[in-house]
Amino acid sequence: MSTDWIVLHCPYCGERFEAPVEADYDAAQVIDCTVCCRPIHLLARDGGYATQRDDDA
Repeated sequence: MSTDWIVLHCPYCGERFEAPVEADYDAAQVIDCTVCCRPIHLLARDGGYATQRDDDA
């Protein structure tokens, strides 16, 4: 499996940060925001990624 780095905007604090994602991973992943440390659900969708708050999941 390879790891890619993508730029995300935290759905909690709004800060922008880079996060590692498994390029070959086809399911949802949970990544902690590097600024506020809250969990972000990362969903692979249509060749891109969508973020979702933990309380919305």
